[in-house]
Amino acid sequence: MNLSTSASLASTSSSSSSSWLSGIVRGRPGSFKMAKNSSNPPSAASAAAVPVVDGAGPVNKKNQLRGVMFKYGPKSIQVAFKTGDYRRQVIFIGGLTDGFLATDYLMPLATALEAEKWSLVQFLMSSSYSGYGTSSLKQDALELDELVNYLINKEDSEGVVLLGHSTGCQDIVYYMRTNTACSRAVRAAILQAPVSDREYNATKPDIASTIDLATKMINEGRGSELMPRTEDSDTPITAYRYHSLCAYNGDDDMFSSDLSEDQLKQRLGHMSHTPCQIIFSMNDEYVPEYVDKKALVNRLSKAMGGAEKVEIEWGNHSLSNRVQEAVQAMISFITREGPKGWDDPWS
Repeated sequence: MNLSTSASLASTSSSSSSSWLSGIVRGRPGSFKMAKNSSNPPSAASAAAVPVVDGAGPVNKKNQLRGVMFKYGPKSIQVAFKTGDYRRQVIFIGGLTDGFLATDYLMPLATALEAEKWSLVQFLMSSSYSGYGTSSLKQDALELDELVNYLINKEDSEGVVLLGHSTGCQDIVYYMRTNTACSRAVRAAILQAPVSDREYNATKPDIASTIDLATKMINEGRGSELMPRTEDSDTPITAYRYHSLCAYNGDDDMFSSDLSEDQLKQRLGHMSHTPCQIIFSMNDEYVPEYVDKKALVNRLSKAMGGAEKVEIEWGNHSLSNRVQEAVQAMISFITREGPKGWDDPWS
């Protein structure tokens, strides 16, 4: 998805009567599919292909990010890194085991956002790296809210776009359900690789007995205790988080293909109030072979009130083999019709 933006944010007027949010809502029902032969060299207009001069822009010739690191909360892990110094931010929320620079598209995305006068914010939370096993979606939402609050009060943010990768998509869905005051500053959400941890884990041997053990521990009031170490995992994980990720109807069970229409709507329906884009990799290695990916994307979009669908042929889970397509789709969505003024989230 190579960059083709409709308007530079630098030239937009904050006094226009038409809001960016209303503009992107008008564009939501659309859907497009990436070309299969997407390995062609990027065009000169591609943001990921924007020439980078040492000393300018967020990425230098040594493939290093320039930016500002800051604390957004009281915990030692609550550190964030921001490229660009703009009042509109895209917040990247990684998946299990992720931290800074979790996906290959983040560097070119930072360059593309710089051209459009947006900042990219990456942050660490209690669940980053190996911390996910002793954390929860609730804890992630609390810390994400602290970050958004920091950007509003310390950076004079005019609004944020949430970009989730893998389990980061669950974080976005959970956070937007909390309906906190700061969540009103979320202009839009991008779900990249919203896949089912439960369906993937179901392909592992002896999973049923391990889920039974987690359920037993929870019923005994020991949900916060660690599960016995398994052969395929070096990460300590509580009974609660294991059940959340692996059991039917667990807290993390949001994108499974066997959920009914009503179940999907119950889990995702509130996202209809937020402009959303679903980016789904059609060769995602974490989606079992039996799952009809196209049908699943359609069902997720419907449950979210008609979210925009982007299907990337041959794309893997993190889109490391389709970086250009990923950046183009994200930038096209973020900058659609520009912002022509910002709706004050507190009014």
